[in-house]
Amino acid sequence: MTIGIWILGDQLWMEQTALQSCVAQRQETPIILIESARHGQERPYHRQKLVLVWSAMRHFAEELRQAGWAVTYEIAEDFETPLQNWIQAEGVSELRVMSPNDRPFSRYIQSLDLPCEIKLVPNNHFLWTADEFRSWAKGRKNLLMEYFYREGRKRFQVLMEGKNPVGGEWNLDKENRKPPKGKLNPPEPLWFEPDETTQAVIDSVKSGNFSSYGQIEPFRWAVTRSQALQVLERFITDRLPTFGPYQDAMVAGEETMWHALLSPYLNLGLLRPMEVIAAAEKAYYEQDLALSSVEGLIRQILGWREYMHGLYHYVDEDYPQRNAFNHTQPLPEFFWDANQTDMNCLHQTLKQVEELGYAHHIQRLMVLSNFSLIAGLSPQEVESWFHSAFIDAYDWVMQTNVIGMGLFADGGILASKPYAASANYINKMSDYCKGCTYKPTHRTGDQACPFNFFYWDFLDRHRKKLQSQGRMSFILKNLDKMPTDELEEIRSRSTQWREKFRR
Repeated sequence: MTIGIWILGDQLWMEQTALQSCVAQRQETPIILIESARHGQERPYHRQKLVLVWSAMRHFAEELRQAGWAVTYEIAEDFETPLQNWIQAEGVSELRVMSPNDRPFSRYIQSLDLPCEIKLVPNNHFLWTADEFRSWAKGRKNLLMEYFYREGRKRFQVLMEGKNPVGGEWNLDKENRKPPKGKLNPPEPLWFEPDETTQAVIDSVKSGNFSSYGQIEPFRWAVTRSQALQVLERFITDRLPTFGPYQDAMVAGEETMWHALLSPYLNLGLLRPMEVIAAAEKAYYEQDLALSSVEGLIRQILGWREYMHGLYHYVDEDYPQRNAFNHTQPLPEFFWDANQTDMNCLHQTLKQVEELGYAHHIQRLMVLSNFSLIAGLSPQEVESWFHSAFIDAYDWVMQTNVIGMGLFADGGILASKPYAASANYINKMSDYCKGCTYKPTHRTGDQACPFNFFYWDFLDRHRKKLQSQGRMSFILKNLDKMPTDELEEIRSRSTQWREKFRR
């Protein structure tokens, strides 16, 4: 029997289970990696996302060859044709694939009509398996991330003193919400110039029949494990010490602030979650860093990232179609072209995404998702845009983050309340409002900020449903205090803006 291994584009590390199952027979085990043009055309992907994945794949294929594996690398129209030819040429009787993280691709693999057995081996890309998450979730009244995070801290003994958290508190998020007052000078992130392999991918994407969304150059992302490890080291040394206080802040012209920029590499397999966690924990003890900065970073990986992946595989198959508020407004064109909006916060964030394929978590949640929620945009259209636009996006990432956290379209499976906010939050946590046509303090009149009238219109339209969200009841009482003519203008302006989305 000849076993062959198919390595997917987000499984690029030597210790993944399909490879490890055959490591003793590496010279006799054929491996294939495939760039599928059709797969790259399924969505209007950001062009830097295509470059990142395909360049990382080509570099990883070379690393495998250097390690003694027999590697075939195919650039093809689809996946199935080169698979069929390779299986026949190599005499493969069993095709091993590490189980995909994304449900749709798992179904696709199982639907393939190949002349050999297909064996999906367990995925070890995450610290928690899907079955372990189900065991944790079973019988719980709610699935709050905070409880899962604490369980992870105890299970993996991260920032723990026996049974208690280091410092006496599990979560120091309240210390990490400083607004960007005064002159901030975030350290420069580590970027890379494209090598010959990466430049070849850039040229291929430019000349191919792919999406035109997003600037393709300058392309500065890491594409190898060695480069990703350098990014991790630079973050731990230069950025983590001051990461905590301003991790929620937003500043015009500052693309990355103090953020780690590690999610693309974690999601490809170039970095492992525990090595990032261990590096941060080691720095806390050896460099005397602020616990709030280290805990904040660890919570994003050991807490949020693991939780989102576990929940994705836990929820029902219909989760992507959830629409608790029955929002149906089409996605505005300015999501694809930032120059079409005169709202500065949206322009700054969307322009940054066009240029880099990246925005940090507060820009995603409190600018892009918040606007989408209160404006009544279709959750499915918004999720599809997020999946297309971001360099670290995959199905498992965006379903729960956008449908659940960002838009509350799952009705509260993930979040305890909708993350809806007026312009006051953005004005506090950014400098965006200073350069805007609209006034963050106005909710009526020609200079009224759309975040304000959409916010109050959202509360008004969904008051009955929101009333059952205990944490919303106090805010909803403010609707009773609002003059009738003011509420009518808010409704009218909201309707006029939504009509513009349909043009």
